[in-house]
Amino acid sequence: MLRPLVNAGGLLRRFYGTKLSDHQAALMARGLPKREPISGVQDIIVVASGKGGVGKSTVAANFACSLASLGKRVGLLDADIFGPSIPLLMNVHSEPLVNDRNNLMIPPQNYNVKCLSMGMLTPPDGSIIWRGPLVMSAVQRLLKGAEWGPLDVLVVDTPPGTGDVHLSLSQHAPITGVILVTTPHTAAVQVTVRGAKMYEKLGVPIFGLVENMRYSICQSCNERMEFFKDSTCTRSQEALPRKLISLPLDPHIAECCEIGVPVVIKHPDSEYSKLFTQLAGDISNILEKQPKDKATSDGNS
Repeated sequence: MLRPLVNAGGLLRRFYGTKLSDHQAALMARGLPKREPISGVQDIIVVASGKGGVGKSTVAANFACSLASLGKRVGLLDADIFGPSIPLLMNVHSEPLVNDRNNLMIPPQNYNVKCLSMGMLTPPDGSIIWRGPLVMSAVQRLLKGAEWGPLDVLVVDTPPGTGDVHLSLSQHAPITGVILVTTPHTAAVQVTVRGAKMYEKLGVPIFGLVENMRYSICQSCNERMEFFKDSTCTRSQEALPRKLISLPLDPHIAECCEIGVPVVIKHPDSEYSKLFTQLAGDISNILEKQPKDKATSDGNS
């Protein structure tokens, strides 16, 4: 239980009990947002990593396009409020329209993927300087203030860290599962492990890990060139979930990101694209085996 401040030698100290009463727990739960499904959206998949610069947005964009190529109805939400990159990667820069019926944003579409990002709502050279409550409000608006449905899968690209965006997503919507992204070096792996533990504490399932930029394939001889030895951060990697795919560092990636065409669209026969097709197929199989909520399924019909 909470105890009053105690003055000891001129210093104020606060003592906290380790267990809340039933009444206190009920009051705290009352203040949390309700986790409700998004109308017309069957499954929500979050692409995350505690570490920045590991390729989350590139993975999210190519994964979404790969799901769409399998015939899925797909949406892509850019939840990185401060550093949105999906408008560039997917070449969708126009401000979304708003329908007259219920004032919901209509996500623009490209490559058969509906996209929505804070980058579509702010000037290209503008910066967002917000505290936590505004960030969480913006995430809720992008998530539930848009006409997403009917969708089979909504892919959510998230910022680095374990802060407001991740908590807001977990509290407002039923996340089907998380795909973690990391590079093999120790610093990225250790931070990704922390991100995994956050989702475990929130009770969100983790599908597995996408290992990015581990190797490259020589354009002349097709020989695989490893950037990391097998012994690199082995101890840290043991704490990670199962590996879904291991992606190469492909020279086409930078080119495709600059022109706003995902690699799986521009180079569908590349090794990189084949791995994403494998990933999309594996995740689709997992989703098809899971029981579906009737209310959400009705929204898709």
